[in-house]
Amino acid sequence: MYRFLIVIEKAEGNYSAYSPDLPGCVATGATREETERNMHEAIEMHVRGLQEDELPIPESHSFAEYVTIH
Repeated sequence: MYRFLIVIEKAEGNYSAYSPDLPGCVATGATREETERNMHEAIEMHVRGLQEDELPIPESHSFAEYVTIH
């Protein structure tokens, strides 16, 4: 099992997503939920392609944290 952080950003009229640990693996969607589903599919396809090409699957080194400022 693999686990990757994804970042979802609001754009003008849609959403976009990427994973810092999988350069070039991106997705978009009309809603946040659609974008998350599309990114899940993109990551599955990306990892499957790496496996088929017998390339290493990158380890996830990214994390996210909110910072609260008063």
